Amino acid sequence: MDDRLAAAWARLPDYLSQHVALSASALTLGLIISLPLAVMAHRHSLVRWPVMTLASLIQTIPSLALLALFYPILLALSAAAEPFGVTFSALGFLPSLLALTLYSILPILRNTIVGLASVDADVREAALGVGMTDRQILTRIELPLAAPVIMAGIRTAAVWVIGIATLSTPVGQTSLGNYIFTGLQTENWVFVLFGCASAATLALTVDQLLGLIEGGVAKREQRRIIIGIIGLALIVLASLAPGLVPKRASYSIGAKSFTEQYVLAYLIRDRLAKNDLVGRRRAGLGSSVVFRALAANEIDVYVDYSGTIWSTQMRRSDQPGRAVVLREMEDWLREEHGILTLGSLGFENAYALAMRRDHAQSLGIRTVSDLARASPGLTIGGDFEFFGRPEWNALEDAYGFSFEDRREYQSTFMYRAVADGAVDVISAFSSDGRIAANDLVVLEDDRQAIPPYDAVLLISPARANDAAFVGALRPLVRAIPVEVMRDASLMVDRDNDKRSVREAAAFLAHEIGLEQRR
Repeated sequence: MDDRLAAAWARLPDYLSQHVALSASALTLGLIISLPLAVMAHRHSLVRWPVMTLASLIQTIPSLALLALFYPILLALSAAAEPFGVTFSALGFLPSLLALTLYSILPILRNTIVGLASVDADVREAALGVGMTDRQILTRIELPLAAPVIMAGIRTAAVWVIGIATLSTPVGQTSLGNYIFTGLQTENWVFVLFGCASAATLALTVDQLLGLIEGGVAKREQRRIIIGIIGLALIVLASLAPGLVPKRASYSIGAKSFTEQYVLAYLIRDRLAKNDLVGRRRAGLGSSVVFRALAANEIDVYVDYSGTIWSTQMRRSDQPGRAVVLREMEDWLREEHGILTLGSLGFENAYALAMRRDHAQSLGIRTVSDLARASPGLTIGGDFEFFGRPEWNALEDAYGFSFEDRREYQSTFMYRAVADGAVDVISAFSSDGRIAANDLVVLEDDRQAIPPYDAVLLISPARANDAAFVGALRPLVRAIPVEVMRDASLMVDRDNDKRSVREAAAFLAHEIGLEQRR
């Protein structure tokens, strides 16, 4: 069996179980909310319009945005509740559950209202005539008659929830989406296809089982209903099985959504394992999300970059030099958030503007100033974050760009775009091996608009005094030359002879002599 396919199968129990648990919880909560609301809306026309409008409005919010929005809201609520002794995690399951619950409401709500409205008025009148109360009419007449229509809404909601649950990975919730996000970033198309196929299979299976129940309700066939319920119960019980296995206490390792971060997260996990500690990765997190998660002790460690913290978190635009940036950043992290800066890993991963070498030479472009003069006829590409970051604003202010067009890409496709000529220049990362692999040239930032970007190891406030944990990670400080980091990331991103992220981390550990060190 192909190594990548074998790796995908090995992760399936964990990813699938958490995906099912999240989807089932959201759908159950959606039912608990939707059914009473639908009954109220059916009984009272004044309730119907605002309830339906609100449910429809939620559907207009992009699902990934809704998932991300819940994180800062829950983080603020968690901080407000802490003085009262109430604590909860704002990362992972809870924001995903709330967002998916909201998405499940509309189809259940709408179909329940339609189903109740479709019950013949004469039937209700007859029920009143024999002395039934409103509650008896609802439970014995209306809901049973409307059940097939309601079940159709539940089927729609289930498929929506299972599909959207794959987007919960960026907010720290493990799901089948982990295959997709990791695969897109590392160009592991086996993972992408495996994740899509797994989610589709789960959705179709659940839809068919709910269809059995729907058919059984419509035709009054108890056998179909029982088979459907047993099938759904088996899926839920199977999802709980991995959680029944006792797990050792572990440390949470955060990672952003690009190859270098995936490799470093595995390297940190392996360092902990060498010291008999368990590390679990929470990869694919956004820059602001991962920083807030560390400050709130939602994760225990991750690698960030001095320029990101300086510009995005500290909101500093001055450039006092590397030594001052590192010192003031370390002081600010400790004093404002209680975060321990363990130190630089030994390499810099700065934002840089890069062009295909032959294209840059043909246009006579060597510096960013040269690029600015030629920019009216050129197209620039960036990752999803770049054009909203302070670094882009600093570059625009310093150089006065006027590009003909601006495009955003997932970072893997961004490098493809510049190599294929779809864009003229991209926002590359200086430690990325794909710069050399695609024969790109990094343009000199001759006005020094971009701050230094040393890769630094950050420890959460709750773990800052954990001697065993901190001691296990200290050998990483100043241990990784930029050339080795480029080679490790290129192992994953290379078109031919691709390696897994885990293999790249093992290569990195070997190259810097950490394999045998505790």
